[in-house]
Amino acid sequence: MSAPPGSGDGDPGSEGPPVPEPIRRLDPDRAAAGRADIGAPPATVIDTRPYRWMIGVFGLTLVVAISIYQFATHGVGTTGVPPGHRLHLFAAPLAATDLDGDPNLAPPCTLARHDPRALNVCLDVRRAPLVLAFFVTGSADCERQVDALQTLSRRFPASAVQFAAVAVDAGHAATAALVRRRRWTIPVAYDRDGSVGALYGVVICPMVELAGRGGIVADRLIGDRWQSAAALAPRVAALIASQDAR
Repeated sequence: MSAPPGSGDGDPGSEGPPVPEPIRRLDPDRAAAGRADIGAPPATVIDTRPYRWMIGVFGLTLVVAISIYQFATHGVGTTGVPPGHRLHLFAAPLAATDLDGDPNLAPPCTLARHDPRALNVCLDVRRAPLVLAFFVTGSADCERQVDALQTLSRRFPASAVQFAAVAVDAGHAATAALVRRRRWTIPVAYDRDGSVGALYGVVICPMVELAGRGGIVADRLIGDRWQSAAALAPRVAALIASQDAR
């Protein structure tokens, strides 16, 4: 039996009702992306792994540069011991002696156990106020800071105030040669292993701590403006006056 007319079964000429195409909902963003990719070359992927170390070094350099700028221009920072706090105690070999070794961050605070060839902050602040500078050998600006302390040591009596300096990350021979060349007579210690510099967070010099008797910091001075004796003298005088008023 033949199929009824108009059934469309195998008859290309049949005229049955049109079958609607299924409705497809498109994501507009995906559709736009698809149109944009038509005929476009594949995107090039850049491998940044070989450059990561360069990016890291650049970032670190930028942070250090900003820190130095802030210290030099504003004279303040987180380095050192701020006013109102006690000096960190240490004993370090004096460059002008034959004592060779690393600093002691837990120094004996008795004369019986003290080696006179070392700068012992604990004993020094018991006697009188202390003006303590931290510097780096080979830096003219930092060395001028110690020159200023040397000049002031001749103006103020030793019974009223003491002056000392520490060469951070410096060896015995190099520091001793610098002491002789600059003709420093104030105590200058060397911090061979950098432990004193790390203890005080020294990241820039000139840096000076002015502490009263007992070791409480009265003033912390950072920056090039404190390189001269003229700039330091009023602060030293104020330190002595504050002790006399007690």
